[in-house]
Amino acid sequence: MMSAKRDPIQIEILDPILLRVAALAQERSVDAYVVGGYVRDAVMGRARTDIDITVVGDPLEFARAVADVFRSKTVEYERFRTAMVPVGDYQLEFVGTRMERYTAESRNPIVVEGTLEDDLRRRDFTVNAMAASLRANDLGTVVDLFGGVDDLQLQLLRTPLDPVVTMSDDPLRMMRAARFAAQLGFRVDDGLREAVQSMAERIRIISQERITDEFLKILAAPKPSVGLVFLYETGLMEHVFPEVHNLAGVDLVQAGNREFRHKDVFYHTVQVVDNVATMSNDLWLRFATLMHDVAKPRTKRFIDGQGWTFHGHEEVGARWQERIFRRMKLPMQHLSYVQTLVRLHQRPMMLVDEGVTDSAIRRLAVQAGDAIADLFTLCRADITTRNEHRATKYLRNYAIVEAKVEDVRERDQLRAFQSPIRGEEIMQITGMGPCRAVGYMKWMLEEAILDGLIMNDAEQARVYLMDHLEQWKIDGETAQFSRRG
Repeated sequence: MMSAKRDPIQIEILDPILLRVAALAQERSVDAYVVGGYVRDAVMGRARTDIDITVVGDPLEFARAVADVFRSKTVEYERFRTAMVPVGDYQLEFVGTRMERYTAESRNPIVVEGTLEDDLRRRDFTVNAMAASLRANDLGTVVDLFGGVDDLQLQLLRTPLDPVVTMSDDPLRMMRAARFAAQLGFRVDDGLREAVQSMAERIRIISQERITDEFLKILAAPKPSVGLVFLYETGLMEHVFPEVHNLAGVDLVQAGNREFRHKDVFYHTVQVVDNVATMSNDLWLRFATLMHDVAKPRTKRFIDGQGWTFHGHEEVGARWQERIFRRMKLPMQHLSYVQTLVRLHQRPMMLVDEGVTDSAIRRLAVQAGDAIADLFTLCRADITTRNEHRATKYLRNYAIVEAKVEDVRERDQLRAFQSPIRGEEIMQITGMGPCRAVGYMKWMLEEAILDGLIMNDAEQARVYLMDHLEQWKIDGETAQFSRRG
């Protein structure tokens, strides 16, 4: 929908790279505009990093000229009439003014040349559908055909066209609505929300890589819950992350004259993610936080006289992570870290007793490894009670456990824990070749250190090995144990 006419505004263009592009456009009589997020952020007074330029005419020829000026090269996509030019830390993207058409099952648009108005009307939201001139006589003058400036002032996400049309053109825009709402703190227009609800299943035609990229951007936002709740309430979450969707809901059981209910795990979880977001920008800590109670629906049981229980949800949730990572095409190098935090997130609360053994503390320190500080961040964020006395008690208890862990790590040299004698030395001492029993012996030495039976010391470990060698040779053939690496 076209906006009512208003006096044009201007943004200040001071970036040397963009000024050089503008000068080149003037030299070559090219009608060019900086568009999208750069203009939006400039109007909002935010830092600008992305530079997208739309060209009335041939964008590839102009991009090549820009690349020559900056002694760079173009990465061209002729089918879509776009080109990328890397310049220092910037990626300049050039696109021709165009119209796009999508078929019902297609992930890719059919692109034809169009006018500047055509180019702006095809964009996702009015706040991203503004252009600023790069012509010398009106440098920085903003072209705002759809009320983007007004919507920035209203903090409103709205589409330039009918939202059903805009979302149908590229269904990933439904997730971009969630992302921009979370990043900018904007309200989503009611008509746009209703359109997303009516067509949420169309997100399935989008590639998993694009979906995952948007989802992680939501998690990285200042307040991720805004986007996560939008995904859930519009029905998108059921398609993009069913395990998170399934966290929602409250079960009620009548037992005698009492009612037993548990808290809504979805809304609890997004609150915990927000809490972590105030403490850390680490994306994978946020992801682990989103996952920490993911298996509660699977492990939920009602026990008479006790109420609702979720026994073992932390272990089940940790085991699910590999499947989730592979389906969502997440970078596998973060899998172990996420598994560790999900598996251990309840352990610190179990260690608040003043009489807890050093052995239990050592095991937590070794199992958490370098993630120990993040584990305690997650635990603190997981305190969502409104009872200030109870919250203060939990925080105090976590501080006590964290101090004990730090003390034991320093005293027992556990920061990079492994057996002080490795498998190769065990084979030299015993005359054995590589076999299961050698791995078992190494594991038993580590267990002895964690239990406080010997110090984390090579000489003590050698003596302890020789004292138990014959029995361990026998036991090592059939014993169940977990290799630590």
